[in-house]
Amino acid sequence: QVQLVESGGGLVQPGGSLRLSCAASGIIFRLYAMGWYRQAPGKQRELVAAITSGGTTNYLDSVKGRFTISRDNAKNTVYLQMNSLKPEDTAVYYCNSHHVMNDYWGQGTQVTVSS
Repeated sequence: QVQLVESGGGLVQPGGSLRLSCAASGIIFRLYAMGWYRQAPGKQRELVAAITSGGTTNYLDSVKGRFTISRDNAKNTVYLQMNSLKPEDTAVYYCNSHHVMNDYWGQGTQVTVSS
């Protein structure tokens, strides 16, 4: 049974930081590309950051320079370090794992940026 469990969301003031974690089980983690998506109310889900099995990263333009995705294959965990947070970063953040025909999602964690 595949599980992706996100943690680290919460309420933070503008300019603050959060680190999201996604712990995976039931997959050969090192083979999977991992991604963080987000969905704000009334908006479509969008890819925020992704990291391939080889460690190549890509980012949504609006988070470049502020967010960093990383992975620890020994811990089967992917991280999203979010700095200089803005109110427009408020959303539910979802972890995704992808390999060939397999695509799995976590349950999501709420990030709210507000003063």
